[in-house]
Amino acid sequence: MNDRTRQTVVVTGASAGIGRAAATMFGARGARVALLARGRAGLDAAAADVRAAGGQALPIVTDMADAEQVEEAARRVDEELGPVDVWVNNAFTAAFGRFTDISPEEFLQATRSTYLGYVHGTRAALERMMPRDSGVVVQVGSALAYRGIPLQSAYCGAKHAIQGFTESVRCELLHDRSRVRVTMVQMPAVNTPQFTWLRTHLPRHAQPVPPIYQPEVAAAAVLRAADHPRRREYWVGTSTTLTLLANAVVPGLLDRYLARTGFDAQQTDAHPRPEGHGNLFAPADETKDYGAHGVFDEQAHSFDPQIWASRHPVAAAAAAGLAGAGYALLRRRGGRGR
Repeated sequence: MNDRTRQTVVVTGASAGIGRAAATMFGARGARVALLARGRAGLDAAAADVRAAGGQALPIVTDMADAEQVEEAARRVDEELGPVDVWVNNAFTAAFGRFTDISPEEFLQATRSTYLGYVHGTRAALERMMPRDSGVVVQVGSALAYRGIPLQSAYCGAKHAIQGFTESVRCELLHDRSRVRVTMVQMPAVNTPQFTWLRTHLPRHAQPVPPIYQPEVAAAAVLRAADHPRRREYWVGTSTTLTLLANAVVPGLLDRYLARTGFDAQQTDAHPRPEGHGNLFAPADETKDYGAHGVFDEQAHSFDPQIWASRHPVAAAAAAGLAGAGYALLRRRGGRGR
């Protein structure tokens, strides 16, 4: 792996949200960052963020659903920035609503952009990394890669597919004793512009299921995964951890809970429903930059104790041990006082 300050990094879906925040953080290290997305205005603004942070930016308008466009973008990166050290797959599109309200064309487009976009990106990355026996692919996942929720059948299906695809590729690389690493970062609900520009069939404005985190929280996890890719998977946020654990232990109970709460939890009356057709078939940020954040800044968190604990496992274990010892001591003292 190259010095982090001189890495060549590709970030897909880089014009907004997690991708934009991650690209800016890589830029702050002085990295050469290729930004791939469909919308020209958002892409140019994201490139300006990378340059302002201290990095070198190469914005490339790319539809990740098109394998030829992805390959052409990767070729340009090779020629203009040098061999790719880190490739971050993050781009997606979605259609929100009941499964029966989402048309076959909408479902297909969401699958092509999200699932096949990761397939195309991973292929372009590995074809360049494997001959060098060096490089990292980071798949930006979601708690929904394990746990489907109502109103997001297309997105959940694509994230489940990415999970299975990634596991298969990882096994093949292990079989070949390759030093190329593929890791996945399972994200919580994040305050991104997707909830303003998505294709929606909902009666009210869509929102991420609380608790909501800022894109920078997710982006920091992406950089950590890129730096420490031997770990096969990262869970970001207490909500992700609790969701995945509950799904492993009591999935049927979680089905009923989400059936009861999942509809209202993903809609809000605080913002008007977005107008138009969303960004499913065409970028929403072609002429307007939406930035990295969505409209939920007042609700979004910039810190989570689970993330700190995952980065400092020894300190977290020590703190838990001290807390347990203190609790036991208090119980003993309380027992003597009765």
